[in-house]
Amino acid sequence: MGTFKVQMEIADPSGDRWELLEALVDTGATYTMAPAPLLRKLGVQPYTRDVFTLADGRRAEYDIGHGWIRIGDRMVITLVVFGEAETKPLLGAYALEGLRLAPDPVGRRLVPVPGLLMELAV
Repeated sequence: MGTFKVQMEIADPSGDRWELLEALVDTGATYTMAPAPLLRKLGVQPYTRDVFTLADGRRAEYDIGHGWIRIGDRMVITLVVFGEAETKPLLGAYALEGLRLAPDPVGRRLVPVPGLLMELAV
């Protein structure tokens, strides 16, 4: 479920070409999605294709590649889905986790969170 929009930058896997865009923070999406023409312009190459379940229950097949996401001084390389040309960018859970940012839907902002590792009790 989308909550609010943020400014983010997206880049190719080498981090050479960056593009600023506004993305919906989508707490219901696993992956970050951007329009395929933008990803191709940046030089992001698909390495696989998979079937996704959309919010309305439909299933659709999309290419997946790797790209950098930057918000403020935080950066992470993550999986990005090649959306349709008219697709509104989504910032998904994997990227948020990698950036160590959590959505605050009331304040309509992202807040830093510590990285957590759970110790296995033996």
